Amino acid sequence: MEYFVPHSFSFHPALCYIASRNMTRIAIPPPTAGGRVLLTGGTGFIASHVLDCLLDHGFDVVVTARSEEKGRRIVKSLDASLGKKVSYVVVENIARDGAFDEAIKSDPPVDYVVHTASPYQFFFDDPIRDCLDPAIKGTTGILKSIKAFAPNVKRVVITSSSAAILNPPHHREVYDENSFSDVTMEQAMDPDHTYRASKKFAEAAAWDFVAKETPNFDIATINNTYTFGPIPRSLSSANNLNTSNHRIRDLMEGLMREKIAPTAPVFTFVDVRDVALAHVRAMIIPEAGSKRFYVVGGFFSNPRLAGIIKAAHPELADKLPPQEEIDKDDFPDGHWKFDVSRSRKVLGLKYTALEKSVGDTVDSILEFKQRMG
Repeated sequence: MEYFVPHSFSFHPALCYIASRNMTRIAIPPPTAGGRVLLTGGTGFIASHVLDCLLDHGFDVVVTARSEEKGRRIVKSLDASLGKKVSYVVVENIARDGAFDEAIKSDPPVDYVVHTASPYQFFFDDPIRDCLDPAIKGTTGILKSIKAFAPNVKRVVITSSSAAILNPPHHREVYDENSFSDVTMEQAMDPDHTYRASKKFAEAAAWDFVAKETPNFDIATINNTYTFGPIPRSLSSANNLNTSNHRIRDLMEGLMREKIAPTAPVFTFVDVRDVALAHVRAMIIPEAGSKRFYVVGGFFSNPRLAGIIKAAHPELADKLPPQEEIDKDDFPDGHWKFDVSRSRKVLGLKYTALEKSVGDTVDSILEFKQRMG
């Protein structure tokens, strides 16, 4: 079993290789040509990178978007040659009964489905309407539509979350795919717990659906942690930046110049490109069916992020906290460990180092600002 321990610099690729070099790996198929994929939540951070990865693997893709404008923006962001391989369907409200029926009734028919659409925010006017229903009903709704209208589909990959695995504040010593959150629906009414409850109950509903309905397809879930990485090409405004990248943007813009915000509650990260590849490999590798995949690249803290940004972009030094603040790392002693051996063995993932993930994120934000003027 492959454990990753805090303070061991486990995000360093060389050390990751040493930890896993003796494992028996499943052969990873080369990029395939042909096939059609329905990708939900097409304008999302993770979905944008899943789209790139699917195109790299030769698939045609139908994306869902909440409006015509957002759908057009996705296609327009691609090179012309790739844009021909992508179409979109508008799904305004994923919690509505039958919301995905028309998207599933594709011609030619879809072979796979990747379901990423789900709210990712921490403030809700109405926890049920704004988060729980879209997450849970959106997941069961698309599975119902696939069973009813897409007999060709053999595998559905669902974006879950580490939130469906972790149990704060009473953490296990080691987390892996056998770990399940114990958050309750009663706790879900508290905004502090709404998001993680939505991920837990949405994933549970998916596994329950497959067990009870015995459809022609199986599922796999990707339980990724806090996700950094380059921002989407289709991003229309810095205000729409994905939640995980906010802290990197805030450091760059001087919002932590006087005092670095606490890192808690999350101290684990993964690069979005690794998450995207996990989705695609979970889709095409037969052995990935009926499995969860805990996807974590390593540990981070806000002071570590500041130090990486300062080293890579000294021109941003006047926006960043002084070195004495950066040196006050708030990474906790006795932090829990994680075991990602399944994602390495079955999916063949080689995780991106924190320095590269953060550096590429910063570069993409700077390029976006320059492009937007």
